[in-house]
Amino acid sequence: MLYRLFSLMIVCGLAFSVAACSPSKSGPLNYDGSVVDGELNQNNCGPGETDCDGECVDIYTDPSHCGACGNQCNQIQEACINGVCTPFECTPGETEACYTGPPGTADNPPCQAGTRVCGADKFWGLCQDQVTPIPEVCYNGIDDNCDGITDEGCSCDEDLPSDSSDPVDYAMAMGICEFTTEDSEEWGLISASFSLADGTGEPNPNARSIRSGFGATQVQEGNKLVVLSSGHAAAQGDTNPDFAEFQYGENLGTGSSVPQDWLDANGGNLPNAPGCPTPSDDGWANDPVMLTLRIRVPDNANSFSMRTNFFSAEYPQWVCSSFNDFFIVLLDSSYAGDSPNPADKNLAIYTAPDNTDYPIGVNLAFGNTGLFQQCLNGEAGCSGSQLTQITTCVGTDELVGTGFDIVSSGCGDNNLTGGGTGWLVTSGNVVPGEIITLRIAVWDTGDHILDSVALIDNFVWNMEVTDPGTIVN
Repeated sequence: MLYRLFSLMIVCGLAFSVAACSPSKSGPLNYDGSVVDGELNQNNCGPGETDCDGECVDIYTDPSHCGACGNQCNQIQEACINGVCTPFECTPGETEACYTGPPGTADNPPCQAGTRVCGADKFWGLCQDQVTPIPEVCYNGIDDNCDGITDEGCSCDEDLPSDSSDPVDYAMAMGICEFTTEDSEEWGLISASFSLADGTGEPNPNARSIRSGFGATQVQEGNKLVVLSSGHAAAQGDTNPDFAEFQYGENLGTGSSVPQDWLDANGGNLPNAPGCPTPSDDGWANDPVMLTLRIRVPDNANSFSMRTNFFSAEYPQWVCSSFNDFFIVLLDSSYAGDSPNPADKNLAIYTAPDNTDYPIGVNLAFGNTGLFQQCLNGEAGCSGSQLTQITTCVGTDELVGTGFDIVSSGCGDNNLTGGGTGWLVTSGNVVPGEIITLRIAVWDTGDHILDSVALIDNFVWNMEVTDPGTIVN
């Protein structure tokens, strides 16, 4: 008996594994001799493998033993992925649009969907060329988080005084909050200045202001907006400068030629709405104020837009008359692609569906263009050269508290001091990285009375080329 036990120990120790001789040890052996999975591993399978009827397999990827020995996938329709029979997704070489950002954001530039391609394994590859949201980057004019709002939570105009004489403050009130120099490659505002309409001299200080609103008209970005006027840049109750009635007008004691390049581009004549008489004092601006901005464009911007709003006491009596106060936004840019900027550089112009051009002003009311909306409908032009009717006014809510809502003589029942366009969008195309010049001006035409006002706010850069000009917001 002892000999028998001794012989068995020799045989087991020299010729066989311990597991093969020891009935107390059950279960398969890993490559290092350890026991796994509760079965005897006759083949000493390697790491991650399981012995299935004497065959070493990876049950996480083998379609014949997916997740467990003998569990077979339908290999025509399924693959074994992480031990689960998973249906194939696509046909090799097939492509489709893809997007991994939050729902709804792909429709708001710069975010956009990408493309994915089906691989040889019949599963979709990674989504390529998509642009997904990132946290909002203040003052770059891009809707970085793709929520449909640009630079929300960003502002640089909290503490600007209403009567500031610094033109840079007015750029900030518009929403331009990045600054640079002429020689730098960084984008932003290079310089700002005030002048008369011809680029010389100093405008009357009362013709400009920075406000937290204009009567009932609210800011469109940040905390402040810019007010330029051929009278006092103030609504009722405003101070520094103080309010002065627009109907009677204020002679600010200033005057100049209009911008010569703009005049030359229009054949030496001031442009006007079709069918209306030539403006008085052709080529001369009464009580003008012009803000000039020199700006380097961001490398990813192809256009810009800003909100504009025009009010005038010339409405309703002097619609389609020779007293057509002007509001212009002249853009100097080297852009020469599709959708060119206007030949005369003026973006404050509306092009009707029939390709008729209407400069932004009271004569928008003539012909019912739909851009003169804050007003009373009815008779207009009763003191001018021809009588007309306007039917496109939608209300007077934004006139409340401005001074243009004061009841005056008017034209019969159309008897408020003036009217306005409501907020418009003025846009232009640019070349990424170039330096542009913007000249924004307003003046009286023909006399110093019945003053006009222009509001400017919410300047933003856009990645897409736009249709230059001015449209309803």
